[in-house]
Amino acid sequence: MTMPERALTLTSSVVGGLTVIRVEGVLDATTREQFADRLAVSPGDLALDLSGVSFMDSRALGLIVHQWQTCTGAGDRFALVGVQYSTSKVMWITGLADRLPLYDTVDDALAAFG
Repeated sequence: MTMPERALTLTSSVVGGLTVIRVEGVLDATTREQFADRLAVSPGDLALDLSGVSFMDSRALGLIVHQWQTCTGAGDRFALVGVQYSTSKVMWITGLADRLPLYDTVDDALAAFG
């Protein structure tokens, strides 16, 4: 029996001056490089829409934390949108859900940014 292929789809748009990367699929060791490469070329203010994530591991969370630190260190805005506990439990287990900027929607993030 073969394991199903783990796919990751990353699409970008700009909403209110914020680059929004919609993430769909699995964020784990099999998709880490693709996700890291996309984050490496993300300009300025950034929101990651994680509502389409079906699973996230600690390595993916590490990339997200690094991107958050990079953005805020450069004076840019950063948001995580649509994070679901059921698919991103690692965020709560580590306590990072209480520290990372989580919003239900992109509009909520934009409103918080003012």
